Amino acid sequence: MEISTGDTAWVMVSAALVLLMTPGLALFYGGMVRAKSVLNMIIMSIVAMGVVGVLWVLFGFSLVFGESIGGIIGNPTDFAGLGQLLGPDASMGGLPTLAFVGFQAAFAIIAVALVSGAVADRMKFSAWVIFAGIWAVIVYFPAAHWVFAFDDTVSEHGGFIANTIGAIDFAGGTAIHINAGAAALALAVVIGPRVGFGKVPMRPHNLTMVMTGAAILWFGWFGFNAGSALGANEVAALAWVNTLLAPASALLAWLLVERNRDGHATTLGAASGIVAGLVGITPAASSVEPLGAVIIGLLAGLICALAVGLKYRIGIDDSLDVVGVHLVGGLVGTLAIGFLASPSTPDGSAGLFYGGGFGLLGAQVLGAVAVLAYSFIVTYLLAKILDRVIGLRVPVEVEQAGIDVAEHAESAYDLSQVGYASRSVRHSIVIPTTPAKVEN
Repeated sequence: MEISTGDTAWVMVSAALVLLMTPGLALFYGGMVRAKSVLNMIIMSIVAMGVVGVLWVLFGFSLVFGESIGGIIGNPTDFAGLGQLLGPDASMGGLPTLAFVGFQAAFAIIAVALVSGAVADRMKFSAWVIFAGIWAVIVYFPAAHWVFAFDDTVSEHGGFIANTIGAIDFAGGTAIHINAGAAALALAVVIGPRVGFGKVPMRPHNLTMVMTGAAILWFGWFGFNAGSALGANEVAALAWVNTLLAPASALLAWLLVERNRDGHATTLGAASGIVAGLVGITPAASSVEPLGAVIIGLLAGLICALAVGLKYRIGIDDSLDVVGVHLVGGLVGTLAIGFLASPSTPDGSAGLFYGGGFGLLGAQVLGAVAVLAYSFIVTYLLAKILDRVIGLRVPVEVEQAGIDVAEHAESAYDLSQVGYASRSVRHSIVIPTTPAKVEN
């Protein structure tokens, strides 16, 4: 098929937007932690770009999009090193296959980075790097194969969720958000709560950074969702509009919950509502009408705002609410498709509210449960093994003093000169004791 320059340009721009989301996530997460651990939180996201990027080239793309082995995993040798995808004949659907490789690489990177928010302030950086690499290989790559590898797209046969169950996941509600949320829950259970969790205030140290990160995430998410159309077409246009509407309504819903529950709306709530709405619309961006996107956003904002407080009741320290926003929001969006999918959309599926029966809802439930269960179980086992072999957690004294200095020999904010500069300025100012004479 002849290469479409317009579609190729859109996918490559979208890939760049999705890659930008990981630094945006670093800011979002970094602002939410205490000042003594902000650098550690930021680099946990950024290092995923290195670890996953290299693995993706070596064999990750092949594991996800290579010829399927029983619908479970792609053949790791099909595209190892990506040398097979060079040249004018390496194309798919009017795109150079390498453009698709880059687009999906950015998805894999942010999926891994998302998990880090559950273990803020207390995980060894070396342990995180090892965990991130292994988790990408044994959890994300298989789940992405199940969901994203459609038959006759890159290879002849793909994953079982996309092709056998037939669940709809347009841009990663299951493969990325439910997957990362379930993994975050398992990792938080194994590593345990922060010192003082539930007793000592652990407020975000920089809400300006949080809101900036949320804005970058929303901006990049237009590439995340609309780019998943793999072309500049009507599917991309609907996904773009839905990606505007769902977080807008989720933002309002979250603030409403805060206002009624706490007596005031917060900037942290606004940022969290935006992300919850983005997560909710991700699987449904091509299958619901704009009004459906508003409904999904309202549901995601409402339910996620209520869910984030449950960690204090059950005693599981999901530090930055990866479970409450990404797992819960991913479930909301994935299951909502079974009710709100409209046959008038490019996807053409019909949910319960459009006379489609229970078949689609059943497929959505099966797809979500399969990814959730696999991710939680395998992540839990991986975390237990790593904790036994290398130890996941920094010593208590390091956590209390601040993980940035101990793990990275750096501090985000150098305040050592503030007092000295203030004294110097104060002593250098001469204050007259009598009014100055005015000369004519």
